[in-house]
Amino acid sequence: MKIVRFSRGGPVSCGPVSYGVLEADNRVKEITGSIYEPFQFNNNTYNLEEVNLLAPCEPSKVVCVGLNYRAHIAEFKRDQAGLPDDPVLFLKPSTAVIGPGAGIIYPGMSSQVDYEAELAVVIGKKARSVSPTEVSNIILGCTCANDVTARDLQRKDGQWTRAKSFDTFVPLGPWIETELETGNLSIQLHLNNELKQDSNTGNMIFSVPQLVSFISQVMTLLPGDVILTGTPEGVGPMNIGDNVKVVIEGIGGLSNKVV
Repeated sequence: MKIVRFSRGGPVSCGPVSYGVLEADNRVKEITGSIYEPFQFNNNTYNLEEVNLLAPCEPSKVVCVGLNYRAHIAEFKRDQAGLPDDPVLFLKPSTAVIGPGAGIIYPGMSSQVDYEAELAVVIGKKARSVSPTEVSNIILGCTCANDVTARDLQRKDGQWTRAKSFDTFVPLGPWIETELETGNLSIQLHLNNELKQDSNTGNMIFSVPQLVSFISQVMTLLPGDVILTGTPEGVGPMNIGDNVKVVIEGIGGLSNKVV
């Protein structure tokens, strides 16, 4: 099932925001109730072209995992013998989240803004201290993400908060796929239609169940929270006017323009 969040009748500020399910015929069936509880459909159905897709959820926090692909560690010339014993975590604010088609704003204080294609996990239930075997019970589904990073500021600061937290630095979408096995998925990034990242989630150091379980030992996860699971090798800079697209097998494509 593909869960979408959308507006009609112009920009978000002008039209009501709803959730729906995208059917195989590209029709969106609007739902009544919360996507985190059993819901029902109302009588409203729209063609996909009639709606504006938004970020598919509204997280209270975006929990990110760094250094989760060996080849990505290697491209940054980190010691391969020093692979992390535990997942490396950092946070992005909810104000950084944007949806498909929205512009990634190039901040004036940065001179190098990089793309990072990532599989994003959307939490479906409040959870604390779950085991890896219990993780499937608390996940709503998965979507595509771009962990946009001001790389020069990351190097300058020596930590990651400013570089990762600018408004628009968490594109998510285009929908939440609720029926997906996460262990063997192609993950790609195209910059202006040129393939830049091309890997597989099977190359992760820590799997999705391991990541979600570990994070839940640290902080309570709430419905709608998003976990970014790390990026593979091939990260690089974007420039104003560039089009960037994250494509993940079984989900689809997330496209944004740098503005």
